[in-house]
Amino acid sequence: MSFTSRLLALLSAGLLAAGTVSAPAVAAVPAAPPRSSDFDSGWQFSLVNTTGADAPEPAPGDRSWRPVTLPHDWSIGLDPVQNATTTAGTGFLPGGLGWYRKTFTLPRSLAGKQLSIEFDGVYMDSTVYFNGQAVGSHAYGYTGFAVDLTALAHTDGHAPNTLDVKVRNQVPSSRWYSGSGIYRDVHLVVTDPAHITRHGTYVTTPDLANTVKAGYGTVHVDTTTTGAAGATLTTTVRDARGRAMATRSVPVSGDTTGTDLRVAHPALWSTDSPVRYTVDSQLSVRGKVVDSVSTPFGFRWTTFDPQHGFFLNGRAMKLQGVNLHHDLGALGSATDYGAVLRQLEIMKSMGVNALRTSHNPPSPQVIEACEQLGIVMMVEAFDTWRTPKVQYDYGRFFDADSDADIAEMVNSAKNSPAVVLWSIGNEIPDSTSVSIGVPIARRLIADVRALDPTRPIVMGSDKYRSVPADGSAQDQILRMLDGIGLNYNTAASVDALHAKYPDKFLFESESSSETSTRGVYDSPDQLNSGENYTPGKRGASSYDNNLASWTYSGEYGLKKDRDREYFAGQFLWSGMDYLGEPTPYDNVFPVKSSFFGAVDTAGFAKDQYWLFRSQWTTDPMVHLLPMDWTDHKPGEPVTVWAYSNADTVELFLNGKSLGTRSFDTKTTTYGKRYLETTEATGDDKTVTSGPYPGSYTSPNGSAGHLHLTWTVPFAPGELVAVAKRGGKEVSRDVLTTAGRPDHVRLSTQRYGSLSFVTADVVDARGVLVPDAANELTFHVSGGQLLGTDNGQQESAENYQSRSRAAFHGKALAIVRGDARVTVTSPGLGAPDPGPVGADASFSGAADTVPAAMLDGDLATGWSNYYRKDPTALLPAVSRPHASDWVSVGWSAPRPVSSADLLFTTGGMNGLPSAIAVSYWDGRRYVPVRDLRVTWATASNSPTHVTFAPVSTTRLRFDLTSGGTFLRIAELESS
Repeated sequence: MSFTSRLLALLSAGLLAAGTVSAPAVAAVPAAPPRSSDFDSGWQFSLVNTTGADAPEPAPGDRSWRPVTLPHDWSIGLDPVQNATTTAGTGFLPGGLGWYRKTFTLPRSLAGKQLSIEFDGVYMDSTVYFNGQAVGSHAYGYTGFAVDLTALAHTDGHAPNTLDVKVRNQVPSSRWYSGSGIYRDVHLVVTDPAHITRHGTYVTTPDLANTVKAGYGTVHVDTTTTGAAGATLTTTVRDARGRAMATRSVPVSGDTTGTDLRVAHPALWSTDSPVRYTVDSQLSVRGKVVDSVSTPFGFRWTTFDPQHGFFLNGRAMKLQGVNLHHDLGALGSATDYGAVLRQLEIMKSMGVNALRTSHNPPSPQVIEACEQLGIVMMVEAFDTWRTPKVQYDYGRFFDADSDADIAEMVNSAKNSPAVVLWSIGNEIPDSTSVSIGVPIARRLIADVRALDPTRPIVMGSDKYRSVPADGSAQDQILRMLDGIGLNYNTAASVDALHAKYPDKFLFESESSSETSTRGVYDSPDQLNSGENYTPGKRGASSYDNNLASWTYSGEYGLKKDRDREYFAGQFLWSGMDYLGEPTPYDNVFPVKSSFFGAVDTAGFAKDQYWLFRSQWTTDPMVHLLPMDWTDHKPGEPVTVWAYSNADTVELFLNGKSLGTRSFDTKTTTYGKRYLETTEATGDDKTVTSGPYPGSYTSPNGSAGHLHLTWTVPFAPGELVAVAKRGGKEVSRDVLTTAGRPDHVRLSTQRYGSLSFVTADVVDARGVLVPDAANELTFHVSGGQLLGTDNGQQESAENYQSRSRAAFHGKALAIVRGDARVTVTSPGLGAPDPGPVGADASFSGAADTVPAAMLDGDLATGWSNYYRKDPTALLPAVSRPHASDWVSVGWSAPRPVSSADLLFTTGGMNGLPSAIAVSYWDGRRYVPVRDLRVTWATASNSPTHVTFAPVSTTRLRFDLTSGGTFLRIAELESS
């Protein structure tokens, strides 16, 4: 493949020294390059503005030019800002207008050759200039394109050639973080006039399901050429070791030449054994080879059966899939094969066997990694058709460009054994219009079938949550498609669709959308919970119980999929957190990345990862949550869950058994065995009859949870879960109470040229400190620091900064090269009392944060009130916490002996039933002495608190709820 390390980088440019202003150096090409050469190095870049306003290219000597190596995303290096040209949906990171330039020479040996430049992806709205003339443009940021340079190229070995690319990203142009720039690889392609065309090889394995039974596989290769009249085409099939399995030479006939070869006893590509072969195509003219192309492929066949689900090579299997956007965390959208491989290996370890490329065609690296790892793919074309979703999205270009862009999607991936589905769009507004959507769908389906009739065509949609009326746009489009991907459908709606469309296969293209923050836990007794709006603590619960109105829990999606043989599977939204789209927070700066992932942006697993691993893998595992056995009060009851694929788990605290919990072994109506508790779950209000009204009930009549539960009074020490099968231990998980931060432990994973360095803040015994938020500074020698991350969704830190605060004890550095990495953190062991000003354990809304207690305005105030809207499965919820705390802090110690808290009462708000006051003594919060509380008798009147005088920088008020929410309009201390 042209993007792997085996390609020679024969073209390189001299780079400008930092701080100098001079003309760009000219890169010499000493010899003719191969057919396709890496063209990523030797570029210069100028960011003209961050608004996207059109502007000319800066002069060659302008100080704004700086050297870059592609792939390059300029947005990821900018600071998050909240202004007119950024949005929360795109991570508060600006786009803008950028120019790229590369100057190079070409040798005399290339005279008479065909020369083109191929871009795997430029985001977006790009124009290419060569030697001063516009030679091509490409609007869509997610498809590749090629530009012919032949007519304008200087091939005398001396005269410089200049390639300029203008890139314009007006934000918002996607609903998520897109990145900006030439963010995928670039290649220089050199061929003879007689050559195999771009994407000119198409490999299929016809009737493989039958031929493999007879001991062979047929390989049919269609090869499209140009200028090749009278030429000979030699096609060779090679196995993974490069051995020739079959070869055949035929004269070129017309534009496309078909060749059939037979391979004896082919090894099949599968999710467990992803064996690949290669077709080598050689074009010869009068005995001389003038062109050669290698095309990886695999022997495999798939079936999507509307009654029995998905089959790979004749074996039934569920699509255990995830959605992934294209960003790579701290690297932004700049594609790197090692970073892609790391993401997908993490997903594979969760049990993932399928990927939906939401919502755009993927990079070649993603396809390569899926082929290598054994992950089947649903490749998607568009997030929008004609009607835009955001101001500057692809809808502006759809009518003019969509035929070419969907053809590029198919041609780029048509030979991949990993690709099993083509999708023509996601949640398309036009798909509800008979006059607009139906003709577009018909056209796009025809475009795909013309290029690849072997794979089913689908779309992902939120328009089928009720059964379409006959003749409606949804009805007509579904009858044209082979199947439909459903986004967030209830079990009842899925069954109703299956009954009406028994000839269409169904699957969940987006499931769950549960939102969570690694290390945050709230209200485990509730099926839905409020998210925290306190600055610095903005996050959502990890008990699978923070749900937006259209979503449902991970457990619900797993049960719904499991119980239906006809259902092909699901794609979890999402496999990893991604930049932008920070639901449930609406434009709350600096919350800039999503909460949907089973894994955070740094690659650290959240609890949702372990839920899905318990259901999608068979190797014994058990996982305890909360993952924090430190930040609790002695005796505090802690709800402990265990996810496991073993039938029995025993819990121990400091060596003492707290009891055994077991799953029951059950069987679906189609004979699949599974583990589940047997109890009402309350997770489906649409179930109104049967033994478990209000709970999701399997077609076999049973209901239950996919986790085991204990209530444990907290005591410091060691909490251990022991998973058993047949009474024998098969796995365990251990949580240990941590002491103060003592040092930083580094561990490294290497992927290609990249090292991913995890920094864990640990105590003196090496135990991760779960609340550690220490500032860490990474020092790199012998390599390049590319980015840092910690997985926290709420952060204004620059991703390319060498400093990063730990989040729940962890941070990540991404380094290129053979580098030595060290970390410093001054004051690592110093206790942290919290921020100066007002703080709170929980704030229920964006406008009721702690600072509102100190603004002198009774109309504003802090409150822990929240309300979660009803979902399709759950009622609205608004339930007070049993307790919360607020605090006030100063930069220097001051004497205090009293405080007035002005509680708002009436309606949903009331006075707390108790107040406890503590002060910061430099190491910890200590209860005050001689506490007296004089309760207010009217709303917004002072509740007067007095205590023995102390000198401190912090006062904290622990408030016990009296069964109502709490609101403090003002807090004054003296």
